[in-house]
Amino acid sequence: MAVYTDVAAEDLAEFLKGYDIGELLSYKGIAEGVENSNFLLHTSNGAFILTLYEKRVAVDDLPYFLSLMAHLAERGVRCPQPARNRKGEVYSELAGRPAAVINFLEGMWPRRPNAVHCTGVGEALAKMHLAGRDFPMFRKNPLSVEGWRPLFDLAAPRADSVAPGLQDFITRELDHLEACWPKDLPLGVIHADLFPDNVFFLGDKLSGLIDFPFSCNDILAYDVAICLNAWCFETDHSFNVTKARALLNAYGRERQLSEAEQEALPLLARGSALRFLLTRLVDFLNVPPGALVKPKDPLEYVRKLRFHRNVASVRDYGLTQAGCVA
Repeated sequence: MAVYTDVAAEDLAEFLKGYDIGELLSYKGIAEGVENSNFLLHTSNGAFILTLYEKRVAVDDLPYFLSLMAHLAERGVRCPQPARNRKGEVYSELAGRPAAVINFLEGMWPRRPNAVHCTGVGEALAKMHLAGRDFPMFRKNPLSVEGWRPLFDLAAPRADSVAPGLQDFITRELDHLEACWPKDLPLGVIHADLFPDNVFFLGDKLSGLIDFPFSCNDILAYDVAICLNAWCFETDHSFNVTKARALLNAYGRERQLSEAEQEALPLLARGSALRFLLTRLVDFLNVPPGALVKPKDPLEYVRKLRFHRNVASVRDYGLTQAGCVA
Protein backbone atom coordinates (compact mmCIF):
# COMPACT_ATOMS: atom_id res chain seq x y z
CA MET A 1 0.00 0.00 0.00
CA ALA A 2 1.07 3.60 -0.60
CA VAL A 3 -0.14 7.06 -1.58
CA TYR A 4 0.62 8.38 -5.06
CA THR A 5 -2.59 10.35 -5.61
CA ASP A 6 -3.82 12.74 -2.94
CA VAL A 7 -7.56 13.03 -2.30
CA ALA A 8 -9.20 16.28 -1.19
CA ALA A 9 -11.64 15.97 1.70
CA GLU A 10 -14.51 17.52 -0.24
CA ASP A 11 -13.95 15.15 -3.19
CA LEU A 12 -13.89 12.14 -0.88
CA ALA A 13 -17.06 13.25 0.89
CA GLU A 14 -18.83 13.59 -2.45
CA PHE A 15 -17.53 10.18 -3.58
CA LEU A 16 -18.79 8.47 -0.41
CA LYS A 17 -22.31 9.80 -0.93
CA GLY A 18 -22.55 7.02 -3.47
CA TYR A 19 -22.04 4.38 -0.76
CA ASP A 20 -24.10 3.28 2.19
CA ILE A 21 -21.21 3.02 4.64
CA GLY A 22 -22.04 5.82 7.01
CA GLU A 23 -20.77 9.37 7.49
CA LEU A 24 -17.05 10.04 7.00
CA LEU A 25 -15.37 10.88 10.32
CA SER A 26 -11.70 10.83 9.34
CA TYR A 27 -9.26 9.48 6.79
CA LYS A 28 -5.50 9.20 6.36
CA GLY A 29 -3.08 7.92 3.76
CA ILE A 30 -1.28 4.62 4.22
CA ALA A 31 2.37 4.98 3.25
CA GLU A 32 3.47 1.32 3.18
CA GLY A 33 3.95 -0.55 -0.08
CA VAL A 34 4.59 0.60 -3.63
CA GLU A 35 1.69 -0.06 -5.98
CA ASN A 36 -1.60 1.80 -5.32
CA SER A 37 -2.87 4.77 -3.31
CA ASN A 38 -4.55 3.63 -0.11
CA PHE A 39 -6.41 5.41 2.65
CA LEU A 40 -7.84 4.27 5.96
CA LEU A 41 -11.37 5.59 6.37
CA HIS A 42 -13.29 5.84 9.62
CA THR A 43 -17.04 6.30 9.19
CA SER A 44 -20.00 6.13 11.51
CA ASN A 45 -20.39 2.50 10.38
CA GLY A 46 -16.78 1.41 11.04
CA ALA A 47 -13.41 1.26 9.29
CA PHE A 48 -12.78 0.78 5.57
CA ILE A 49 -9.90 0.88 3.11
CA LEU A 50 -10.17 3.14 0.09
CA THR A 51 -7.90 2.08 -2.80
CA LEU A 52 -7.13 4.16 -5.88
CA TYR A 53 -5.66 1.81 -8.48
CA GLU A 54 -2.55 3.09 -10.21
CA LYS A 55 0.30 2.08 -12.46
CA ARG A 56 0.14 -1.63 -13.29
CA VAL A 57 -3.57 -2.18 -12.57
CA ALA A 58 -5.78 -1.98 -15.66
CA VAL A 59 -9.41 -0.97 -15.20
CA ASP A 60 -10.52 -4.03 -17.17
CA ASP A 61 -8.84 -6.25 -14.55
CA LEU A 62 -10.74 -4.84 -11.58
CA PRO A 63 -13.76 -7.17 -11.90
CA TYR A 64 -11.41 -10.16 -11.78
CA PHE A 65 -9.78 -9.59 -8.43
CA LEU A 66 -12.75 -7.89 -6.78
CA SER A 67 -14.92 -10.88 -7.78
CA LEU A 68 -12.16 -13.25 -6.70
CA MET A 69 -12.20 -11.88 -3.14
CA ALA A 70 -15.93 -12.55 -2.90
CA HIS A 71 -15.46 -16.04 -4.34
CA LEU A 72 -12.69 -16.93 -1.89
CA ALA A 73 -14.61 -15.58 1.10
CA GLU A 74 -17.59 -17.76 0.21
CA ARG A 75 -15.24 -20.75 0.46
CA GLY A 76 -13.79 -19.88 3.84
CA VAL A 77 -10.71 -17.87 2.87
CA ARG A 78 -10.50 -14.74 5.02
CA CYS A 79 -9.99 -11.74 2.77
CA PRO A 80 -11.49 -8.25 2.37
CA GLN A 81 -14.77 -7.70 0.58
CA PRO A 82 -15.51 -4.74 -1.72
CA ALA A 83 -18.47 -2.54 -0.81
CA ARG A 84 -20.98 -1.96 -3.60
CA ASN A 85 -22.08 1.59 -4.25
CA ARG A 86 -25.71 2.60 -4.59
CA LYS A 87 -25.58 1.63 -8.28
CA GLY A 88 -24.44 -1.89 -7.37
CA GLU A 89 -20.91 -1.32 -8.66
CA VAL A 90 -17.81 -2.62 -6.86
CA TYR A 91 -15.65 0.24 -8.14
CA SER A 92 -16.08 3.74 -9.53
CA GLU A 93 -13.80 6.76 -10.01
CA LEU A 94 -12.13 9.24 -7.66
CA ALA A 95 -9.39 11.81 -8.42
CA GLY A 96 -9.16 10.47 -11.95
CA ARG A 97 -8.42 6.93 -10.77
CA PRO A 98 -10.55 3.79 -10.53
CA ALA A 99 -11.38 3.38 -6.85
CA ALA A 100 -12.91 0.79 -4.54
CA VAL A 101 -13.98 0.77 -0.90
CA ILE A 102 -13.10 -2.45 0.91
CA ASN A 103 -14.00 -3.58 4.40
CA PHE A 104 -11.26 -3.40 7.03
CA LEU A 105 -9.76 -6.62 8.40
CA GLU A 106 -8.54 -6.73 11.99
CA GLY A 107 -4.94 -7.71 12.55
CA MET A 108 -1.37 -6.64 11.96
CA TRP A 109 1.20 -7.83 9.49
CA PRO A 110 4.34 -9.37 11.04
CA ARG A 111 7.38 -7.12 10.88
CA ARG A 112 9.68 -10.02 11.74
CA PRO A 113 8.03 -13.22 10.49
CA ASN A 114 8.83 -16.41 12.37
CA ALA A 115 8.20 -20.09 11.63
CA VAL A 116 4.69 -19.90 13.13
CA HIS A 117 3.79 -17.11 10.75
CA CYS A 118 5.23 -19.13 7.85
CA THR A 119 3.09 -22.10 8.87
CA GLY A 120 0.00 -19.91 8.73
CA VAL A 121 0.94 -18.50 5.34
CA GLY A 122 1.65 -21.91 3.83
CA GLU A 123 -1.71 -23.25 5.00
CA ALA A 124 -3.62 -20.17 3.86
CA LEU A 125 -1.95 -20.13 0.44
CA ALA A 126 -2.82 -23.76 -0.21
CA LYS A 127 -6.43 -23.19 0.89
CA MET A 128 -6.62 -20.20 -1.44
CA HIS A 129 -5.32 -22.30 -4.34
CA LEU A 130 -7.93 -24.98 -3.64
CA ALA A 131 -10.74 -22.45 -3.20
CA GLY A 132 -9.87 -20.86 -6.55
CA ARG A 133 -10.26 -24.09 -8.54
CA ASP A 134 -13.85 -23.28 -9.57
CA PHE A 135 -13.40 -19.54 -10.00
CA PRO A 136 -14.88 -18.94 -13.47
CA MET A 137 -12.90 -15.87 -14.55
CA PHE A 138 -9.44 -15.89 -16.14
CA ARG A 139 -6.65 -13.33 -16.07
CA LYS A 140 -3.26 -14.00 -17.61
CA ASN A 141 -0.32 -12.98 -15.44
CA PRO A 142 1.18 -9.88 -17.10
CA LEU A 143 4.24 -10.18 -14.85
CA SER A 144 5.11 -13.77 -15.66
CA VAL A 145 8.08 -14.76 -17.81
CA GLU A 146 6.70 -13.23 -21.03
CA GLY A 147 6.40 -9.84 -19.34
CA TRP A 148 9.88 -9.62 -17.84
CA ARG A 149 11.86 -8.53 -20.90
CA PRO A 150 9.52 -5.62 -21.75
CA LEU A 151 9.75 -4.60 -18.09
CA PHE A 152 13.53 -4.81 -18.19
CA ASP A 153 13.61 -2.66 -21.31
CA LEU A 154 12.17 0.18 -19.21
CA ALA A 155 15.08 0.02 -16.76
CA ALA A 156 18.02 -1.41 -18.71
CA PRO A 157 19.60 1.90 -19.82
CA ARG A 158 19.92 3.05 -16.19
CA ALA A 159 20.38 -0.31 -14.45
CA ASP A 160 24.12 0.12 -13.94
CA SER A 161 23.50 3.41 -12.13
CA VAL A 162 21.92 1.32 -9.36
CA ALA A 163 24.76 -1.23 -9.26
CA PRO A 164 27.70 -1.75 -11.64
CA GLY A 165 27.12 -4.75 -13.90
CA LEU A 166 23.42 -5.02 -13.06
CA GLN A 167 22.29 -4.76 -16.67
CA ASP A 168 24.46 -7.69 -17.77
CA PHE A 169 23.47 -9.75 -14.70
CA ILE A 170 19.77 -9.36 -15.44
CA THR A 171 20.24 -9.97 -19.18
CA ARG A 172 21.95 -13.31 -18.58
CA GLU A 173 19.39 -14.41 -16.00
CA LEU A 174 16.51 -13.42 -18.26
CA ASP A 175 17.99 -15.39 -21.17
CA HIS A 176 18.23 -18.49 -18.98
CA LEU A 177 14.74 -18.26 -17.50
CA GLU A 178 13.06 -17.61 -20.85
CA ALA A 179 14.75 -20.74 -22.24
CA CYS A 180 14.00 -23.00 -19.27
CA TRP A 181 10.68 -21.82 -17.82
CA PRO A 182 8.37 -24.83 -17.15
CA LYS A 183 5.26 -25.18 -19.29
CA ASP A 184 3.52 -28.27 -17.89
CA LEU A 185 2.94 -27.58 -14.19
CA PRO A 186 -0.51 -27.27 -12.54
CA LEU A 187 -2.17 -23.92 -13.12
CA GLY A 188 -4.77 -22.02 -11.12
CA VAL A 189 -5.61 -18.81 -9.34
CA ILE A 190 -2.60 -17.30 -7.55
CA HIS A 191 -2.22 -14.27 -5.30
CA ALA A 192 1.16 -13.37 -6.85
CA ASP A 193 2.09 -10.82 -4.16
CA LEU A 194 1.71 -12.54 -0.78
CA PHE A 195 4.34 -10.59 1.12
CA PRO A 196 4.21 -10.15 4.91
CA ASP A 197 2.48 -6.76 4.59
CA ASN A 198 -0.36 -8.49 2.74
CA VAL A 199 -1.05 -11.03 5.51
CA PHE A 200 -2.68 -10.05 8.80
CA PHE A 201 -2.33 -11.89 12.10
CA LEU A 202 -4.00 -11.59 15.49
CA GLY A 203 -1.25 -12.89 17.74
CA ASP A 204 0.04 -16.00 15.99
CA LYS A 205 -3.26 -16.72 14.23
CA LEU A 206 -3.64 -15.63 10.62
CA SER A 207 -6.66 -13.32 10.34
CA GLY A 208 -6.73 -12.52 6.63
CA LEU A 209 -5.08 -12.12 3.21
CA ILE A 210 -5.27 -8.70 1.58
CA ASP A 211 -4.22 -6.77 -1.54
CA PHE A 212 -5.27 -8.84 -4.58
CA PRO A 213 -4.49 -6.53 -7.55
CA PHE A 214 -1.83 -8.92 -8.85
CA SER A 215 -4.00 -12.04 -8.56
CA CYS A 216 -4.21 -13.98 -11.81
CA ASN A 217 -4.01 -17.45 -13.34
CA ASP A 218 -0.53 -18.95 -13.42
CA ILE A 219 1.60 -21.82 -12.12
CA LEU A 220 0.48 -22.62 -8.57
CA ALA A 221 3.97 -23.52 -7.42
CA TYR A 222 5.18 -20.12 -8.64
CA ASP A 223 3.01 -18.61 -5.89
CA VAL A 224 4.80 -20.86 -3.40
CA ALA A 225 8.15 -19.66 -4.77
CA ILE A 226 7.08 -16.03 -4.29
CA CYS A 227 6.36 -16.82 -0.65
CA LEU A 228 9.75 -18.48 -0.17
CA ASN A 229 11.37 -15.25 -1.30
CA ALA A 230 9.05 -13.03 0.69
CA TRP A 231 8.98 -14.93 4.00
CA CYS A 232 12.09 -17.10 4.36
CA PHE A 233 15.03 -14.70 4.16
CA GLU A 234 16.45 -12.84 7.15
CA THR A 235 17.39 -9.15 7.28
CA ASP A 236 21.02 -10.13 6.65
CA HIS A 237 19.80 -11.84 3.43
CA SER A 238 20.49 -15.37 4.70
CA PHE A 239 17.95 -18.07 3.86
CA ASN A 240 16.12 -19.54 6.87
CA VAL A 241 15.46 -23.19 6.09
CA THR A 242 13.37 -23.60 9.27
CA LYS A 243 10.89 -21.02 7.98
CA ALA A 244 10.89 -22.61 4.52
CA ARG A 245 10.27 -26.05 5.98
CA ALA A 246 7.37 -24.69 8.05
CA LEU A 247 5.83 -22.95 5.05
CA LEU A 248 6.20 -25.90 2.65
CA ASN A 249 5.06 -28.48 5.18
CA ALA A 250 1.93 -26.47 6.01
CA TYR A 251 1.18 -25.97 2.32
CA GLY A 252 1.64 -29.69 1.67
CA ARG A 253 -0.84 -30.69 4.37
CA GLU A 254 -3.56 -28.88 2.40
CA ARG A 255 -2.31 -29.34 -1.16
CA GLN A 256 0.64 -31.62 -1.82
CA LEU A 257 3.19 -30.40 -4.34
CA SER A 258 3.83 -32.96 -7.08
CA GLU A 259 7.34 -34.23 -7.73
CA ALA A 260 7.45 -32.11 -10.90
CA GLU A 261 6.46 -29.00 -8.92
CA GLN A 262 9.11 -29.70 -6.31
CA GLU A 263 11.80 -30.24 -8.94
CA ALA A 264 10.87 -26.93 -10.57
CA LEU A 265 10.78 -24.97 -7.32
CA PRO A 266 14.39 -23.63 -7.50
CA LEU A 267 13.82 -22.36 -11.04
CA LEU A 268 10.46 -20.84 -10.05
CA ALA A 269 12.14 -19.14 -7.09
CA ARG A 270 14.75 -17.66 -9.44
CA GLY A 271 11.95 -16.39 -11.66
CA SER A 272 10.10 -14.93 -8.69
CA ALA A 273 13.27 -13.17 -7.56
CA LEU A 274 13.82 -11.73 -11.04
CA ARG A 275 10.20 -10.53 -11.29
CA PHE A 276 10.47 -8.52 -8.05
CA LEU A 277 13.97 -7.33 -8.89
CA LEU A 278 12.60 -5.89 -12.14
CA THR A 279 9.51 -4.23 -10.71
CA ARG A 280 11.51 -2.79 -7.83
CA LEU A 281 14.16 -1.55 -10.24
CA VAL A 282 11.59 0.21 -12.41
CA ASP A 283 9.94 1.72 -9.32
CA PHE A 284 13.30 2.76 -7.86
CA LEU A 285 14.18 4.63 -11.03
CA ASN A 286 10.74 6.22 -11.50
CA VAL A 287 9.32 7.40 -8.16
CA PRO A 288 6.91 10.29 -8.89
CA PRO A 289 7.95 13.62 -7.28
CA GLY A 290 6.18 14.16 -3.97
CA ALA A 291 4.84 10.62 -3.71
CA LEU A 292 4.26 9.44 -0.15
CA VAL A 293 6.21 6.24 -0.72
CA LYS A 294 9.72 4.94 -0.16
CA PRO A 295 10.95 2.73 -3.02
CA LYS A 296 12.12 -0.72 -1.96
CA ASP A 297 15.68 -1.85 -2.56
CA PRO A 298 15.92 -3.82 -5.83
CA LEU A 299 19.34 -5.21 -4.86
CA GLU A 300 17.71 -7.29 -2.12
CA TYR A 301 16.41 -9.49 -4.91
CA VAL A 302 19.79 -9.73 -6.60
CA ARG A 303 21.03 -11.41 -3.42
CA LYS A 304 18.02 -13.73 -3.30
CA LEU A 305 18.39 -14.63 -6.95
CA ARG A 306 22.04 -15.53 -6.42
CA PHE A 307 21.02 -17.82 -3.56
CA HIS A 308 18.51 -19.70 -5.73
CA ARG A 309 21.05 -20.07 -8.53
CA ASN A 310 23.13 -22.16 -6.11
CA VAL A 311 20.25 -24.36 -4.93
CA ALA A 312 20.93 -27.93 -6.01
CA SER A 313 17.50 -29.38 -5.17
CA VAL A 314 14.43 -28.88 -3.00
CA ARG A 315 16.42 -30.37 -0.12
CA ASP A 316 17.90 -26.90 0.27
CA TYR A 317 14.37 -25.63 1.00
CA GLY A 318 13.74 -28.32 3.65
CA LEU A 319 12.12 -30.95 1.43
CA THR A 320 13.49 -34.46 0.86
CA GLN A 321 11.02 -35.98 -1.60
CA ALA A 322 7.40 -35.63 -2.67
CA GLY A 323 5.21 -35.22 0.37
CA CYS A 324 8.08 -35.39 2.89
CA VAL A 325 10.08 -32.81 4.80
CA ALA A 326 13.62 -33.03 6.09
